[in-house]
Amino acid sequence: MSAEPPAEPTDGSSPGTGGLATLGRQFLELVTRERAFLLVLLAGFVVSALTYQTPWIAMWVGFALAGYSAVANDSIQTIGTFIASNRDQKWWVLWLFIGGIFVATVGYSFYAYDGDVTYERLAAKGFAEAPTEFSFLQVAAPLFLLILTRLKMPVSTTFLLLSSFSTSASGIGGVLLKSVSGWLVAFVTSILVWLAFAKVFKRWFKGTPHPAWRGAQWITSGLLWSVWIMQDAANIAVYLPRQLSLWQLVAFAGVIFVGLGLLFRLGGEKVQEVVDEKSGVVDLRSAAMINLVYAAILWVFKVQSNVPMSTTWVFIGLLGGRELAMAIRGTSELTLKKAARMMGKDLLVVSIGLAISMLLAFAVNDAFRAEVARLLGL
Repeated sequence: MSAEPPAEPTDGSSPGTGGLATLGRQFLELVTRERAFLLVLLAGFVVSALTYQTPWIAMWVGFALAGYSAVANDSIQTIGTFIASNRDQKWWVLWLFIGGIFVATVGYSFYAYDGDVTYERLAAKGFAEAPTEFSFLQVAAPLFLLILTRLKMPVSTTFLLLSSFSTSASGIGGVLLKSVSGWLVAFVTSILVWLAFAKVFKRWFKGTPHPAWRGAQWITSGLLWSVWIMQDAANIAVYLPRQLSLWQLVAFAGVIFVGLGLLFRLGGEKVQEVVDEKSGVVDLRSAAMINLVYAAILWVFKVQSNVPMSTTWVFIGLLGGRELAMAIRGTSELTLKKAARMMGKDLLVVSIGLAISMLLAFAVNDAFRAEVARLLGL
Protein backbone atom coordinates (compact mmCIF):
# COMPACT_ATOMS: atom_id res chain seq x y z
CA MET A 1 0.00 0.00 0.00
CA SER A 2 1.63 3.25 -1.14
CA ALA A 3 1.97 6.33 1.06
CA GLU A 4 -0.25 9.31 0.40
CA PRO A 5 1.54 12.18 -1.39
CA PRO A 6 2.08 15.34 0.70
CA ALA A 7 -0.71 17.85 0.49
CA GLU A 8 -0.13 20.70 -1.89
CA PRO A 9 0.13 24.15 -0.28
CA THR A 10 -3.03 26.13 -0.76
CA ASP A 11 -1.23 29.48 -1.12
CA GLY A 12 0.61 28.49 -4.28
CA SER A 13 4.04 28.19 -2.63
CA SER A 14 6.23 25.14 -2.92
CA PRO A 15 6.44 22.65 -0.01
CA GLY A 16 8.66 23.82 2.85
CA THR A 17 8.31 27.52 2.11
CA GLY A 18 5.32 28.17 4.38
CA GLY A 19 7.51 29.47 7.20
CA LEU A 20 9.37 31.82 4.89
CA ALA A 21 6.14 33.07 3.41
CA THR A 22 4.77 33.79 6.89
CA LEU A 23 7.93 35.67 7.86
CA GLY A 24 7.73 37.62 4.62
CA ARG A 25 4.15 38.63 5.29
CA GLN A 26 4.98 39.68 8.85
CA PHE A 27 7.90 41.77 7.61
CA LEU A 28 5.72 43.49 5.01
CA GLU A 29 3.05 44.18 7.65
CA LEU A 30 5.70 45.69 9.94
CA VAL A 31 7.04 47.92 7.14
CA THR A 32 3.52 49.03 6.24
CA ARG A 33 2.60 49.75 9.84
CA GLU A 34 5.82 51.67 10.58
CA ARG A 35 6.18 53.26 7.14
CA ALA A 36 6.10 56.85 8.37
CA PHE A 37 8.63 56.13 11.12
CA LEU A 38 10.97 54.30 8.75
CA LEU A 39 10.83 57.19 6.28
CA VAL A 40 11.72 59.67 9.05
CA LEU A 41 14.55 57.38 10.12
CA LEU A 42 15.88 57.11 6.57
CA ALA A 43 15.70 60.88 6.12
CA GLY A 44 17.60 61.34 9.38
CA PHE A 45 20.43 59.07 8.29
CA VAL A 46 20.64 60.75 4.87
CA VAL A 47 20.75 64.26 6.37
CA SER A 48 23.38 63.12 8.89
CA ALA A 49 25.52 61.72 6.07
CA LEU A 50 25.23 64.91 4.04
CA THR A 51 26.02 67.34 6.87
CA TYR A 52 28.44 65.72 9.32
CA GLN A 53 31.49 67.16 7.54
CA THR A 54 30.18 70.74 7.93
CA PRO A 55 30.42 71.33 11.71
CA TRP A 56 28.20 74.41 12.03
CA ILE A 57 25.36 72.58 10.26
CA ALA A 58 26.08 69.18 11.81
CA MET A 59 25.80 70.52 15.36
CA TRP A 60 22.25 71.76 14.71
CA VAL A 61 21.22 68.60 12.87
CA GLY A 62 22.58 66.47 15.72
CA PHE A 63 20.90 68.71 18.28
CA ALA A 64 17.51 68.55 16.50
CA LEU A 65 17.66 64.76 16.27
CA ALA A 66 18.82 64.50 19.88
CA GLY A 67 16.12 66.93 21.02
CA TYR A 68 13.18 64.86 19.85
CA SER A 69 14.69 61.43 20.52
CA ALA A 70 15.76 62.35 24.06
CA VAL A 71 12.42 63.95 24.92
CA ALA A 72 10.48 61.03 23.40
CA ASN A 73 12.49 58.49 25.40
CA ASP A 74 13.18 60.31 28.66
CA SER A 75 9.89 62.16 28.94
CA ILE A 76 8.16 59.02 30.23
CA GLN A 77 10.15 59.47 33.42
CA THR A 78 8.69 62.90 34.09
CA ILE A 79 5.62 63.63 31.99
CA GLY A 80 4.73 59.97 31.39
CA THR A 81 2.47 59.86 34.43
CA PHE A 82 1.20 63.33 33.47
CA ILE A 83 0.17 62.05 30.02
CA ALA A 84 -1.29 58.80 31.42
CA SER A 85 -3.43 60.54 34.04
CA ASN A 86 -4.62 63.43 31.83
CA ARG A 87 -5.84 61.64 28.71
CA ASP A 88 -9.20 63.34 29.24
CA GLN A 89 -7.60 66.76 28.77
CA LYS A 90 -6.91 68.57 25.50
CA TRP A 91 -3.41 67.74 24.29
CA TRP A 92 -2.50 71.33 23.45
CA VAL A 93 -3.27 72.51 26.99
CA LEU A 94 -0.84 69.91 28.37
CA TRP A 95 1.72 70.93 25.74
CA LEU A 96 1.57 74.65 26.55
CA PHE A 97 1.95 73.92 30.26
CA ILE A 98 4.94 71.59 29.92
CA GLY A 99 6.48 73.56 27.04
CA GLY A 100 6.21 76.80 29.01
CA ILE A 101 8.04 75.25 31.97
CA PHE A 102 10.81 74.05 29.63
CA VAL A 103 11.32 77.53 28.19
CA ALA A 104 11.33 79.13 31.65
CA THR A 105 13.79 76.57 33.08
CA VAL A 106 16.39 76.78 30.30
CA GLY A 107 15.88 80.53 30.12
CA TYR A 108 16.81 80.89 33.77
CA SER A 109 19.92 78.74 33.29
CA PHE A 110 20.90 80.87 30.29
CA TYR A 111 20.60 84.01 32.45
CA ALA A 112 22.19 82.65 35.64
CA TYR A 113 25.08 80.72 34.07
CA ASP A 114 26.25 83.10 31.34
CA GLY A 115 24.63 81.41 28.35
CA ASP A 116 24.86 77.82 29.66
CA VAL A 117 21.44 76.12 29.37
CA THR A 118 22.51 72.92 31.19
CA TYR A 119 22.92 74.24 34.76
CA GLU A 120 26.66 73.57 34.33
CA ARG A 121 26.20 69.81 33.77
CA LEU A 122 28.54 70.10 30.78
CA ALA A 123 31.18 71.88 32.87
CA ALA A 124 32.06 68.49 34.41
CA LYS A 125 35.27 66.66 33.51
CA GLY A 126 35.21 65.24 29.99
CA PHE A 127 32.36 67.44 28.72
CA ALA A 128 33.59 71.03 29.09
CA GLU A 129 34.84 71.34 25.50
CA ALA A 130 32.23 71.75 22.75
CA PRO A 131 32.86 69.54 19.70
CA THR A 132 34.48 71.30 16.74
CA GLU A 133 34.08 68.42 14.29
CA PHE A 134 31.76 65.45 14.02
CA SER A 135 31.73 61.91 12.70
CA PHE A 136 28.70 60.50 10.91
CA LEU A 137 27.79 58.25 13.85
CA GLN A 138 28.01 61.11 16.33
CA VAL A 139 25.43 63.09 14.36
CA ALA A 140 23.29 59.99 13.73
CA ALA A 141 23.54 58.65 17.33
CA PRO A 142 20.09 60.02 18.32
CA LEU A 143 18.52 57.93 15.54
CA PHE A 144 19.63 54.76 17.33
CA LEU A 145 17.87 56.13 20.39
CA LEU A 146 14.71 56.64 18.31
CA ILE A 147 14.90 53.00 17.20
CA LEU A 148 15.25 51.77 20.79
CA THR A 149 12.40 54.06 21.85
CA ARG A 150 10.21 52.58 19.12
CA LEU A 151 11.00 49.14 20.56
CA LYS A 152 9.65 50.38 23.92
CA MET A 153 13.09 50.33 25.52
CA PRO A 154 13.60 53.06 28.17
CA VAL A 155 17.35 53.43 27.59
CA SER A 156 19.60 56.09 29.07
CA THR A 157 20.04 59.05 26.74
CA THR A 158 22.80 60.29 29.04
CA PHE A 159 25.01 57.34 28.20
CA LEU A 160 23.95 57.03 24.57
CA LEU A 161 24.52 60.69 23.69
CA LEU A 162 27.10 62.05 26.15
CA SER A 163 29.45 59.07 25.87
CA SER A 164 29.86 59.78 22.15
CA PHE A 165 31.45 63.15 22.99
CA SER A 166 33.27 62.59 26.28
CA THR A 167 36.99 63.36 26.12
CA SER A 168 37.65 61.29 29.23
CA ALA A 169 36.85 57.68 30.13
CA SER A 170 36.94 58.70 33.79
CA GLY A 171 34.28 61.29 32.98
CA ILE A 172 31.97 58.52 31.77
CA GLY A 173 32.96 56.51 34.84
CA GLY A 174 31.76 59.37 37.05
CA VAL A 175 28.45 59.48 35.18
CA LEU A 176 28.04 55.72 35.56
CA LEU A 177 28.81 55.77 39.29
CA LYS A 178 26.37 58.60 39.94
CA SER A 179 23.66 56.91 37.84
CA VAL A 180 23.95 53.53 39.57
CA SER A 181 23.94 55.33 42.93
CA GLY A 182 20.78 57.10 41.76
CA TRP A 183 19.13 53.76 40.94
CA LEU A 184 20.00 52.38 44.38
CA VAL A 185 18.81 55.48 46.26
CA ALA A 186 15.55 55.60 44.27
CA PHE A 187 14.95 51.86 44.74
CA VAL A 188 15.49 51.93 48.51
CA THR A 189 13.60 55.22 48.99
CA SER A 190 10.54 54.05 47.05
CA ILE A 191 10.45 50.72 48.88
CA LEU A 192 10.54 52.50 52.25
CA VAL A 193 7.92 55.08 51.26
CA TRP A 194 5.45 52.61 49.77
CA LEU A 195 6.00 49.95 52.45
CA ALA A 196 5.15 52.59 55.02
CA PHE A 197 2.24 54.21 53.19
CA ALA A 198 0.92 51.72 50.58
CA LYS A 199 -2.11 50.72 52.67
CA VAL A 200 -2.73 54.35 53.65
CA PHE A 201 -2.58 55.39 49.99
CA LYS A 202 -4.99 52.61 49.04
CA ARG A 203 -7.43 53.72 51.73
CA TRP A 204 -7.15 57.39 50.82
CA PHE A 205 -7.06 56.97 47.05
CA LYS A 206 -10.56 55.51 46.62
CA GLY A 207 -13.34 56.80 44.45
CA THR A 208 -13.20 59.92 42.31
CA PRO A 209 -10.32 62.23 43.21
CA HIS A 210 -11.16 65.60 44.75
CA PRO A 211 -10.64 68.40 42.16
CA ALA A 212 -7.72 69.67 44.26
CA TRP A 213 -5.74 66.56 43.31
CA ARG A 214 -5.77 67.71 39.68
CA GLY A 215 -3.95 70.86 40.71
CA ALA A 216 -1.54 68.90 42.95
CA GLN A 217 -0.68 66.55 40.13
CA TRP A 218 -0.04 69.42 37.70
CA ILE A 219 2.13 71.24 40.24
CA THR A 220 4.22 68.16 41.05
CA SER A 221 4.51 67.29 37.36
CA GLY A 222 5.76 70.79 36.59
CA LEU A 223 8.23 70.64 39.49
CA LEU A 224 9.57 67.25 38.41
CA TRP A 225 9.80 68.32 34.77
CA SER A 226 11.80 71.40 35.71
CA VAL A 227 14.27 69.45 37.90
CA TRP A 228 14.61 66.83 35.17
CA ILE A 229 15.52 69.54 32.64
CA MET A 230 18.25 70.75 35.00
CA GLN A 231 19.78 67.27 34.79
CA ASP A 232 19.05 66.19 31.22
CA ALA A 233 19.30 69.36 29.12
CA ALA A 234 22.99 68.43 28.82
CA ASN A 235 22.07 65.39 26.71
CA ILE A 236 20.72 67.51 23.88
CA ALA A 237 22.94 70.58 24.33
CA VAL A 238 26.15 68.49 24.05
CA TYR A 239 26.22 69.19 20.30
CA LEU A 240 26.18 72.98 20.79
CA PRO A 241 28.56 75.63 22.13
CA ARG A 242 28.76 75.63 25.92
CA GLN A 243 27.63 79.28 26.01
CA LEU A 244 24.79 80.13 23.63
CA SER A 245 23.95 83.48 22.11
CA LEU A 246 20.41 84.84 22.46
CA TRP A 247 19.45 83.64 18.97
CA GLN A 248 20.94 80.23 19.66
CA LEU A 249 18.84 80.07 22.83
CA VAL A 250 15.72 80.87 20.81
CA ALA A 251 16.55 78.07 18.34
CA PHE A 252 17.36 75.63 21.17
CA ALA A 253 14.15 76.31 23.09
CA GLY A 254 12.00 76.55 19.94
CA VAL A 255 13.00 73.14 18.54
CA ILE A 256 12.30 71.37 21.83
CA PHE A 257 9.04 73.27 22.32
CA VAL A 258 7.78 72.09 18.90
CA GLY A 259 9.00 68.54 19.62
CA LEU A 260 7.01 68.51 22.85
CA GLY A 261 3.93 69.54 20.92
CA LEU A 262 4.37 66.59 18.57
CA LEU A 263 4.88 64.24 21.52
CA PHE A 264 1.67 65.37 23.22
CA ARG A 265 -0.26 65.23 19.95
CA LEU A 266 0.79 61.57 19.61
CA GLY A 267 -0.14 60.83 23.22
CA GLY A 268 3.41 59.79 24.08
CA GLU A 269 5.85 57.61 22.17
CA LYS A 270 5.81 53.79 22.17
CA VAL A 271 7.90 53.75 25.34
CA GLN A 272 4.94 55.40 27.16
CA GLU A 273 3.66 51.84 27.63
CA VAL A 274 6.41 51.29 30.22
CA VAL A 275 4.51 53.75 32.43
CA ASP A 276 1.01 52.67 31.43
CA GLU A 277 1.63 49.07 32.55
CA LYS A 278 2.50 50.11 36.14
CA SER A 279 -0.12 49.92 38.89
CA GLY A 280 -2.34 52.95 39.40
CA VAL A 281 -0.34 55.52 37.47
CA VAL A 282 -3.46 56.92 35.79
CA ASP A 283 -4.81 57.95 39.19
CA LEU A 284 -4.06 61.63 39.78
CA ARG A 285 -3.17 60.98 43.41
CA SER A 286 -0.72 58.16 42.69
CA ALA A 287 0.87 60.18 39.89
CA ALA A 288 1.34 63.15 42.22
CA MET A 289 3.07 60.99 44.84
CA ILE A 290 5.42 59.43 42.25
CA ASN A 291 6.28 62.89 40.92
CA LEU A 292 7.00 64.29 44.38
CA VAL A 293 9.34 61.47 45.46
CA TYR A 294 11.12 61.44 42.11
CA ALA A 295 11.61 65.23 42.07
CA ALA A 296 13.08 65.16 45.58
CA ILE A 297 15.61 62.48 44.59
CA LEU A 298 16.68 64.32 41.44
CA TRP A 299 17.05 67.59 43.34
CA VAL A 300 19.36 65.97 45.90
CA PHE A 301 21.59 64.61 43.13
CA LYS A 302 21.42 67.93 41.27
CA VAL A 303 22.88 69.89 44.21
CA GLN A 304 25.28 67.09 45.18
CA SER A 305 27.54 67.64 42.14
CA ASN A 306 27.46 68.95 38.58
CA VAL A 307 28.40 65.56 37.10
CA PRO A 308 25.69 64.49 34.62
CA MET A 309 23.67 61.41 35.54
CA SER A 310 21.18 59.08 33.92
CA THR A 311 17.72 59.98 35.18
CA THR A 312 16.46 56.83 33.44
CA TRP A 313 18.26 54.69 36.00
CA VAL A 314 16.71 56.71 38.84
CA PHE A 315 13.27 56.33 37.26
CA ILE A 316 13.58 52.57 36.82
CA GLY A 317 14.72 52.23 40.44
CA LEU A 318 11.80 54.33 41.66
CA LEU A 319 9.09 52.39 39.81
CA GLY A 320 10.70 49.03 40.57
CA GLY A 321 10.87 49.68 44.31
CA ARG A 322 7.31 51.00 44.31
CA GLU A 323 5.91 47.94 42.54
CA LEU A 324 7.76 45.54 44.87
CA ALA A 325 6.61 47.40 47.98
CA MET A 326 2.99 47.47 46.81
CA ALA A 327 3.13 43.75 45.99
CA ILE A 328 4.54 42.99 49.44
CA ARG A 329 1.80 45.03 51.10
CA GLY A 330 -0.88 43.45 48.91
CA THR A 331 -1.99 46.73 47.31
CA SER A 332 -0.63 46.07 43.80
CA GLU A 333 -2.39 44.65 40.77
CA LEU A 334 0.65 42.34 40.47
CA THR A 335 1.91 39.43 42.53
CA LEU A 336 5.34 39.74 44.16
CA LYS A 337 6.77 37.39 41.53
CA LYS A 338 5.36 39.41 38.64
CA ALA A 339 6.49 42.69 40.19
CA ALA A 340 10.02 41.33 40.59
CA ARG A 341 9.97 40.08 36.99
CA MET A 342 8.85 43.49 35.73
CA MET A 343 11.59 45.23 37.71
CA GLY A 344 14.17 42.77 36.36
CA LYS A 345 12.98 43.34 32.79
CA ASP A 346 13.27 47.13 33.10
CA LEU A 347 16.73 46.84 34.66
CA LEU A 348 17.83 44.48 31.91
CA VAL A 349 16.63 46.88 29.23
CA VAL A 350 18.53 49.89 30.62
CA SER A 351 21.61 47.68 31.05
CA ILE A 352 21.37 46.69 27.37
CA GLY A 353 21.08 50.37 26.53
CA LEU A 354 24.22 51.05 28.57
CA ALA A 355 26.13 48.33 26.69
CA ILE A 356 24.97 49.74 23.33
CA SER A 357 26.02 53.24 24.44
CA MET A 358 29.51 52.09 25.42
CA LEU A 359 29.95 50.24 22.12
CA LEU A 360 28.80 53.30 20.17
CA ALA A 361 31.14 55.56 22.16
CA PHE A 362 34.06 53.19 21.53
CA ALA A 363 33.26 53.14 17.81
CA VAL A 364 32.86 56.88 17.21
CA ASN A 365 34.80 58.67 19.94
CA ASP A 366 38.55 58.68 19.27
CA ALA A 367 39.45 60.28 22.62
CA PHE A 368 37.32 57.81 24.56
CA ARG A 369 38.75 54.85 22.62
CA ALA A 370 42.34 56.02 23.17
CA GLU A 371 41.86 56.46 26.91
CA VAL A 372 40.15 53.09 27.31
CA ALA A 373 43.06 51.48 25.45
CA ARG A 374 45.52 53.29 27.72
CA LEU A 375 43.71 52.22 30.88
CA LEU A 376 43.69 48.61 29.67
CA GLY A 377 47.37 48.80 28.74
CA LEU A 378 46.71 48.15 25.04
